Amino acid sequence: MVGVALLGAGIFAREEHLPAIEASSDLELKAVWSRSESSAQALAAAVKSGAGSVDIYHGYSPSAAAAGKSLDDLLKREDVEGVIIALPILSQPDVVEKALRAGKHVLSEKPIAGDVQKGQELVSMYRGLADGRPIWAVAENFRYTASLVYAAQKVKELREVGGELTTFRLQQNGFVKRDNKYWNTEWRKVPEYQGGFLLDGGVHFVAGLRLLLTSLSPSNEISSLAAFSTLLEERLLPVDTVHAVAKTQSGKIGTISLSFGTEFKSGLEIDVNTTKGSVFWEPKSVRVVTSAGEETRKFEKDSGVKAEVAAFGKSIVEGKADPRQTPEEGLKDLEVLQRLLESGEAGASVKTMHV
Repeated sequence: MVGVALLGAGIFAREEHLPAIEASSDLELKAVWSRSESSAQALAAAVKSGAGSVDIYHGYSPSAAAAGKSLDDLLKREDVEGVIIALPILSQPDVVEKALRAGKHVLSEKPIAGDVQKGQELVSMYRGLADGRPIWAVAENFRYTASLVYAAQKVKELREVGGELTTFRLQQNGFVKRDNKYWNTEWRKVPEYQGGFLLDGGVHFVAGLRLLLTSLSPSNEISSLAAFSTLLEERLLPVDTVHAVAKTQSGKIGTISLSFGTEFKSGLEIDVNTTKGSVFWEPKSVRVVTSAGEETRKFEKDSGVKAEVAAFGKSIVEGKADPRQTPEEGLKDLEVLQRLLESGEAGASVKTMHV
């Protein structure tokens, strides 16, 4: 078993990462760390009984260091080979770098950073580490949901019979209510990072679109886009809605529409249309239409986090990163989202991808 620590004690760490670690056949939770001692204690208390002792670390304070309970103390432990990091967007990169430099394998939550420049700096730092560097995986649980994995397989089958992209559509209409548990975290209520929920949540949808497009061909990476953005719900700063036209490297054109301020929502959908058929994905269903007919498969609700964490554990055991978790994939997700925000702010100016 690979000893790991969970860094961060927020909603996602408690509700998704902790159960995923406990379900993994390759990982054993050794310790937890949070910025506050009370939240670290609460996370440790949520560990299933019989799972073994879990040590508590907290904060950056001199008192924590004096007690041997600081983050640096945790990262010195030889029995902790990896860490799973789920911290606020702007706090996370420094902890990722600290853990990697300490030689720990890292699974860090999306987005890879608050902006492309910081993400590029992190990737450059990581690739510059000596041979034998630890694995750095950037989490994107959408790439592990059963329905999206199935949709990607169906897209590949269209490719195998000569299908080429004609057009595509990503649409997400949702509404963040006042009682939403994620909105009721202070760092999300008054975000100091670009895009608000469009960055924090929208990066999932971009990752889903990219997975389906590139399952057809690597040349279907988005190369440029032009967008308009607005704020529909005043408390969802700085913007909550963006609509765009996007172009792929192969020259095909599609649309991206994301909103967290649309109260009477129509949900999340991705369509990929080809010369041999179309795949229509929703989180709980996949519909495939070809000249031979139409078929629909239903799925149970699935966050993908258990499969994602299991893939991280397997990558450590085998010494090889899962291609769905590379920092470069996370950086590409972030860049598409950032260019949407930049173009929308400027009023449909064309933005070209550089990553």
